[in-house]
Amino acid sequence: MMLGVEEILCELEREEMNEQGLPPGFRFHPTDEELITFYLASKVFNGSFSGVEIAEVDLNRCEPWELPDVAKMGEREWYFFSLRDRKYPTGLRTNRATGAGYWKATGKDREVYSASSGGLLG
Repeated sequence: MMLGVEEILCELEREEMNEQGLPPGFRFHPTDEELITFYLASKVFNGSFSGVEIAEVDLNRCEPWELPDVAKMGEREWYFFSLRDRKYPTGLRTNRATGAGYWKATGKDREVYSASSGGLLG
């Protein structure tokens, strides 16, 4: 029996998910609150935290077209832990340079509030 392309892709996805210990159909789509309260807080306050879902990336050494290869999960959205590099040792400006160009800042920073308490999370 020959498998079609769709069946092969589904089987590869199933094998990949099983390697990560996740059930078929699992989609990683956390809210902003979940990202801060569980993943980021665990990363910052628990040195042994190893997020299966979120890769660590040095964005100053990684180009945008390389990100899909280092992402641990996701098709349209990817999540990464990355330290901010300062442009100048004593300054506040962020270094956005890479080997082939620079990262362009887009959008605005926005505050994230707890859904239950209404308190500011980040």
